[in-house]
Amino acid sequence: MHNLIEAFILGIVEGLTEFLPVSSTGHLLLLGHFLGFESNGKTFEVLVQLGAILAITLVYFRRLLDIALRILSDPSARRFVIGVLIAFLPAAVIGALLHGFIKTVLFNPFIVCCTLIAGGLILLVVDELELQEKHTDATTFPLPMYFKIGLIQCLAMVPGVSRSGSTIVGAMLLGASKRAAAEFSFFLAMPTMAGAFAYDLLKSYKFLTFDDGVMIGVGFVAAFISALIVVRSFLDFVSKRGFAPFAWWRIIVGMVGLAGLWIVG
Repeated sequence: MHNLIEAFILGIVEGLTEFLPVSSTGHLLLLGHFLGFESNGKTFEVLVQLGAILAITLVYFRRLLDIALRILSDPSARRFVIGVLIAFLPAAVIGALLHGFIKTVLFNPFIVCCTLIAGGLILLVVDELELQEKHTDATTFPLPMYFKIGLIQCLAMVPGVSRSGSTIVGAMLLGASKRAAAEFSFFLAMPTMAGAFAYDLLKSYKFLTFDDGVMIGVGFVAAFISALIVVRSFLDFVSKRGFAPFAWWRIIVGMVGLAGLWIVG
C-alpha cells in the first residue's frame, strides 16, 4: 500500500510536469530519491508517461484526426507530418544508441539538480529576450527548422534539462512565438514519448513483476488526470505570462534538491 501511494504521488507529479518546461523526469528522480522509491532500472519513470501521452492525444484528438484525414489530399498536412517526423528522428537515433549510458550514468540526483538550475537560468534569459517572432503557427515551420528543434531536443536526454523546455527554447530561438513553440512541444511529445515508452518496455518487460505492473497502473491513472489539466491550460498561460514562473520553479527545486542531498544524502 505504501508503494502504491508513492506511485500515485509520482504519477500526479509526472502529469503536472511532463508538458511544462521543468523536467518531469528530473522531478520524478528527485522525489523518488527522497521518498526511497525504487523501480527496476528506472522503468517506472518512463512507463508512467503513457498516462500523459494518452492525455495529450485525447486533447488533440480532433486536430490529429483532421490532419490524418487530409494527409493524402492536402500538401500542408503531409508537410507538417514530415516535419514532426524529422524533428523526432534525432532523439530516436541518439536515444537508442545511448539508452544504457543515460539510464545508468545520467539518472543521478546531483546531475538533475544542476541541470534544473542551469535550465531555469537559460529559460529566464530567453524569456526576456526580444526575439523576432517569424513563425506563429506550429504547423508551418520550415522543414530545416523542425530538424534543428529535434537536435536541440536531444539535450533533454540528460535528466533535468526538460524535453518540453529544450523544444520550446529551441523553437523560440529559431523564430517561433511563445505559443507556437509551446504547441509544437506538444506535437513533438507524442512520438518522442511514445517511442521512449515502447523502447523501454521492450527492454525491460521481462523483468517487470506483478507489483511493478500495479504501481505503473496507479501512476498511469494519476498522470493521465493531472496531464489533462495542464495541457488544457498551458498555452493560454504562457501566452499571457511567459515562462519566468517555470524558470524560477526549476531554480528553487534544484537548490532545495542540492540542499537535501547535502543534508540527507
